Amino acid sequence: MNTNQLTPKSIKIFCLVLYYFIFRYFPSSGSRFFGKISKRLRYACCKRVFHKCGKNVNIERLASFGNGFLIEIGDNSGLGVNCDVPNNIIIGNDVKMGPNVVIIPLNHEFISADKTIHEQGYKEPQLTIIEDDVWIGRSVICTPGRKIKKGTVVAAGTVLCKDFEEYSVVGGNPSRMIKKRLKNEK
Repeated sequence: MNTNQLTPKSIKIFCLVLYYFIFRYFPSSGSRFFGKISKRLRYACCKRVFHKCGKNVNIERLASFGNGFLIEIGDNSGLGVNCDVPNNIIIGNDVKMGPNVVIIPLNHEFISADKTIHEQGYKEPQLTIIEDDVWIGRSVICTPGRKIKKGTVVAAGTVLCKDFEEYSVVGGNPSRMIKKRLKNEK
């Protein structure tokens, strides 16, 4: 066996380092200068880091995703500028995400009043799933373990703290149903 040969894991780590130390800081994909090449370079890195990465995926400037090794992201989807998502999120096809979206993977444990919150540690991380055809607006905060169902629109500034039906338009803090996207339903 040739010890100079790159392993799949070493390629993942190399691409992850390239992303976080260089490509992450390149201009956003909509930038007039170097936008298209920046998008291609970030995609080239991330498709080697993520567990699954579809076609035409757009990872925007300053997006954070931990080590990203367990991320699954579908075709025509993306992470917005300065987004922060966990390293194990599942994102479907045609998902649009605005800037500054934060998806929280876990929460503090606080069940016991006999101990400080610091002493209680954290709850187990929870998987967030975003189904197909979802639009998440600017500065949304998503609590751990949400399932954002197909066709949902999450309004800018929402604190998403519960799950909703398919084709819902949700917003507010705490999140609530604003309306359904389907014409025959209210």
